[in-house]
Amino acid sequence: MESIHPAAPDAARRHRRLTRSVKDALRDASLQLSLLNHQVSGRLELRASDLACLDLISTHGPVSPTELARLAGQHPATMTGILDRLERGGWITRGRDPADRRGVVIHAARGRARDVLRLFAGMNSALDEICAGYSEQDLELLAGFLRRTASAGRTATTELCDGD
Repeated sequence: MESIHPAAPDAARRHRRLTRSVKDALRDASLQLSLLNHQVSGRLELRASDLACLDLISTHGPVSPTELARLAGQHPATMTGILDRLERGGWITRGRDPADRRGVVIHAARGRARDVLRLFAGMNSALDEICAGYSEQDLELLAGFLRRTASAGRTATTELCDGD
């Protein structure tokens, strides 16, 4: 029978405690960013889901409405309403898909991006200050962790959407 070194259970407990701490910190960060997005969307007179879709369009665009619905975890009929509101507000334009003239792609309107950037300027400045305190190696580790966390979130969202 193999004996367990007394330090092993302590190390496992510390690892569980630190993992819980990371999860708690991510939950708090998610909540605070959600509250910030709520304030920004209110100032821009957008719904929170509209702002999220606008961010997805800016990040992944030009994108088809079907692809945007998939990225946002929204039903295509819901996406139509979101896109109509964003277009009326001058936030997006719809155009023909160059790869398929029958298809439509969504583009973020360039002129309105300054409004969004202005409202996120305080957070962007704070992040610059936070990142200045980390080494390049630390930043690579953090960026990798956050990318993997975002990927896990996308997977969990897809699984929930597919279950509907």
